[in-house]
Amino acid sequence: MAAHPFDVDTFLRKPLTARIATHGPTVRPVWFLWEEGAFWILTGPWAKLYERVRADPAVAFVVDECDLATGLVRQAIARGRAELVPFDVERGRRKLTRYLGADESRWDARFIHYLHDDPARRGTTWLRLEPASLTAKDLSYTVMP
Repeated sequence: MAAHPFDVDTFLRKPLTARIATHGPTVRPVWFLWEEGAFWILTGPWAKLYERVRADPAVAFVVDECDLATGLVRQAIARGRAELVPFDVERGRRKLTRYLGADESRWDARFIHYLHDDPARRGTTWLRLEPASLTAKDLSYTVMP
């Protein structure tokens, strides 16, 4: 992948909400984890995303931030073929901790279930997207007083 105008890894480690698009097109907001050069998203048979990716793994993925007060505007756009891979608790904990904090006792029960229910019975799965292309842009501007 080409060099980017800002540190994309640091940007993608922030707890931002992304949007993933599947065939149809269908777009939905998701929480994600950026590790090992891939996006990791929790899914399972309860979610339409799971079935859509099984039917057609081609996806587009957008992470962005826009702060009007400071003029900070950055984005990363990825495309590729997603794969559904077995869930592992430790990666799940890392993903949820970045959005919910380290104290699991403060988490909503549905998030705790992702970690402690039997993934084989519940069907919890990772959607893993290793981008075939990743474009990052810094569109920041100076805020005038």
